Amino acid sequence: MLDDLIERLGEPATLALGALCIGLVFGFMAQRSRFCLRSAVIEFARNQMGGKLTVWLFAFATAVGATQLLAWAGWFDASSARQISARGSLSGAAIGGLLFGIGMVLARGCSSRLLVLAAQGNLRSVLSGLVFAVTAQAALTGALSPLRLEIASWWTVEGGTARDLIARTGIGHGGALAFAAVWLLAAIFWARRQKVPVWGWAGAMGVGLAVAAAWWFTFAVMQRAFDPHPIQALSFTGPSADVLNRVLFVTDKPWTFDLGLVPGVFLGSFIAAALFGELKLEGFQGGASMRRYIVGAMAMGFGGMLAGGCAVGAGLSGAAVFTMTSWVTLCTMWAGAALTDRLIDQPPASALPDTPAQAPSPLSTA
Repeated sequence: MLDDLIERLGEPATLALGALCIGLVFGFMAQRSRFCLRSAVIEFARNQMGGKLTVWLFAFATAVGATQLLAWAGWFDASSARQISARGSLSGAAIGGLLFGIGMVLARGCSSRLLVLAAQGNLRSVLSGLVFAVTAQAALTGALSPLRLEIASWWTVEGGTARDLIARTGIGHGGALAFAAVWLLAAIFWARRQKVPVWGWAGAMGVGLAVAAAWWFTFAVMQRAFDPHPIQALSFTGPSADVLNRVLFVTDKPWTFDLGLVPGVFLGSFIAAALFGELKLEGFQGGASMRRYIVGAMAMGFGGMLAGGCAVGAGLSGAAVFTMTSWVTLCTMWAGAALTDRLIDQPPASALPDTPAQAPSPLSTA
């Protein structure tokens, strides 16, 4: 079937169409499950277990488990993926992840969450998403590119086994599957205790399966293609910049997986919100709020491009193939988000009895 599709549409259009379909699934499931790394970090940091961390764990464990199952069965090989084969930057991963974590707390959502919220009418997320994409493009090829390259050069790691944690640790795909199974069982245990609704855990598992599907699909197309195409999964930093560039400038470049992904996620989220009556226009509540969102979006745009991945690109896709830099990025995202929440959003203990209404909800996603 895939061979027939490539013959009829060509490789670029096939990649874009596959990304559109996978993005539809991701957007729908992310909207229904309220999948959000920021909310998960805040729950954990405040020790307020309300289900958001459990939802993230379902997505994380499913992405890792499904991807490693494909690799174990011989249907997928990540060795030629950029996250493993190319030289990486540990300094970029650490600093970029820290900036991204700070930004997603200030903007009240990571890049994928902003796209999901924008699709259901959140105008704050629309503006933040545009600022995020512009900053990411500036970090890739524009005015911020020299700074990104300088930071990335401070501490690098060779490609190949040096970046592959499965090879470095010797656990094999079986060990990686066992790792994913442990976290999946933990998520099931906590979901039962916290009474997480069906859409919470089922939608989150759909998010994880979409990550694995993207890895398999791009690998399958690469094996059949005459021209070289990258093996990749879901990420939103580079794709957002690519879509913005395509919208603003006339280009004769062929379609890519990235150009199908962003519209697919937006459309999937819109369909979910429309079906369940959650379309609603929402705006800013003042100048201070707008400044916060803009600063957060800029930090995410530069941080995501510096780290080579966002909360999904590094936190799910990169982690699923056990690339070292993605795990460094994920850890520093958690640290940056938790620290920012503690310093900015958590009111002083002495103020809590007098002003309880001012304490922001850890479950807020916009």
